[in-house]
Amino acid sequence: MVPSEIEETLWGEPTPEAVAGLALRKAHAVAVRAEGAVVLAADTLVVLDGVAFGKPAGPEEARAMLRRLCGREHEVITGVAVVDTRTGREATRAVVSRVRLAASPDATLDSYVASGAPLDKAGAYAIQDLGGALVERLAGSYTNVVGLPVEETRRLLAEFGVPVSEPAGP
Repeated sequence: MVPSEIEETLWGEPTPEAVAGLALRKAHAVAVRAEGAVVLAADTLVVLDGVAFGKPAGPEEARAMLRRLCGREHEVITGVAVVDTRTGREATRAVVSRVRLAASPDATLDSYVASGAPLDKAGAYAIQDLGGALVERLAGSYTNVVGLPVEETRRLLAEFGVPVSEPAGP
């Protein structure tokens, strides 16, 4: 893993195309330092009523985000980009999932924020940790909501000839 060290600012409206463009900018930033490599980058946003929710700046912002999301359906958009530094070839994909958080009492949200878990998550929650208890419904890719849509990423890497192992069976 190599941090892109770019300003993670979305250009334009929080659309799937814009989020994929942000992932591509991240991939390009790393590609200039990764000669002879295939670079994979991704970025995830939570979008409610056309407003993008990135990572909260602190506990108060996390609490405010969660209060706005609770009882409402929102989109989780992840842009994935691949750049082949050997050929200059690049491609992007965007995956959109719809999530509804349950209406939750302030005490539940306060406890979750106090755990520190939401502070580095887009939209201030993670479906794979304690925040999963807040999720009432998911339509789409679970791994997208986690932060990397594995299914689409596997297909994209295969297009670049990058072997990706299948998950182990039972």
